[in-house]
Amino acid sequence: MRRLDDEARRLAGAIDEATGGTVRDCVVEADRAIVLIAPEDMAQVIGEGGGRIRDLEERVGRDLKLVADAPTPEGLIGNALEPAAVGAVTIEDREDERVAVAQVDPADRGVAIGRDGRNVAAAETLAARHTDVDRVEIDTA
Repeated sequence: MRRLDDEARRLAGAIDEATGGTVRDCVVEADRAIVLIAPEDMAQVIGEGGGRIRDLEERVGRDLKLVADAPTPEGLIGNALEPAAVGAVTIEDREDERVAVAQVDPADRGVAIGRDGRNVAAAETLAARHTDVDRVEIDTA
């Protein structure tokens, strides 16, 4: 787990206590938190019909963007862009940066980007903390 600030540690502890799921990272933003969860614990954290996570969101007073951890940068970025169906993620070296390009169906482009770019921002935040990827792009070609 990356170094967490006090608020992120409290939130990770609350998730662990309420769900028993393993939190691998937590980034607290103004109105939500991006929470990296051990993949084997995702169902347990979400709960039946999403009930456990909804209850937890109410208790902590913020939206929670849950992302299943993955062993590769491509997998992590693809998971962060869910619920969009990501076909493939490739990593490209461009001038002074590494860019992850996620292939998505044109119909899923908006979902992959998210409202106000929030899904792409979550993918970039996690990529910066856990990989050497600098930027995430969505490609529908």
